[in-house]
Amino acid sequence: MKTAIADAKKLAYSKKSPPKILIEISEKKALELCDKFPEADKNIVQLSIFLMDIMLTEALAANKISEHVKMSVEATKEFLNTYDFSQKDKNKIINCVEAHHGAVKFDCIEAEICANADCYRFIHPRGFFYYLTLLGGERAQEFSKVLDQAEYKLDEKKNILSLQYCKDELDEYYNSLKKFINDARNL
Repeated sequence: MKTAIADAKKLAYSKKSPPKILIEISEKKALELCDKFPEADKNIVQLSIFLMDIMLTEALAANKISEHVKMSVEATKEFLNTYDFSQKDKNKIINCVEAHHGAVKFDCIEAEICANADCYRFIHPRGFFYYLTLLGGERAQEFSKVLDQAEYKLDEKKNILSLQYCKDELDEYYNSLKKFINDARNL
C-alpha cells in the first residue's frame, strides 16, 4: 500500500490542478480525522486523497469540469489495477473518489473522511485564499465572477460536510468568509 500511496502522491503532484497546497490541506486534515475515527483505514484515506481529483487538469482543459469526478473514478480504477488490492479495498477507494462531492452516498467511513477533508480546501482560510489567487490569476476572471465562484465552492463544500467535528471547526470560518464576500460585493 505504501508504494501505491507514494505513486499516487507523485502523480497528483505532477498535475497542475489541484495545486499541491490544496492537496496538502486535504491530506493533513484527512489524517487528523483518521485519528478521531480509528476504525478508518489511514492508508485507504491517504491514497484516496491523492486520487480524488486526479483528472481535474484534463477536465479543466477539456472544459468538462462537471465530469472530473467520473473521469477521476475511471483513472482510479486503472491505477488500482496495477496493484494487488483486495476487492474490498478497491471498492472503498473508488467510493472515496466518487463520493467526495456528495453526489454519491458514503459506503465507508473512509469516503466520509475524504469528502469532509476536501471541504477544507474551500472553507478553511488557507485553502479559500489560495483558491482566490487561482481564480484571479491563473484562471483570470473578473472580480464579480471570482466572488461568485468562490462563494459557490464555499456553499457547495458547506453542504457536503457531514462530520460534526468538521462542521464545528469550519462553521466560524464559513460565516466569516460569507460576510467578507458580501462586504466585497457591497462596497
